[in-house]
Amino acid sequence: MMKAKLLKLGMVVTLAASLGACANMTTAQRNTAMGAAAGAVAGNLLGNSTAATLGGAALGGVIGSQVK
Repeated sequence: MMKAKLLKLGMVVTLAASLGACANMTTAQRNTAMGAAAGAVAGNLLGNSTAATLGGAALGGVIGSQVK
């Protein structure tokens, strides 16, 4: 179980790090992507399920898109 959590966390960190290479993204797009990544991590840690991870990513993306 701990191994699976570490694998998921590693995948999210890799995804977040790869977003830094997207120089052509607008600020709104970058904020949306980072919000989605942070929301996915929070959803996974708090809900410990796929649905919680997806819900966290969706909510984080919406919140991130509103950050100016």
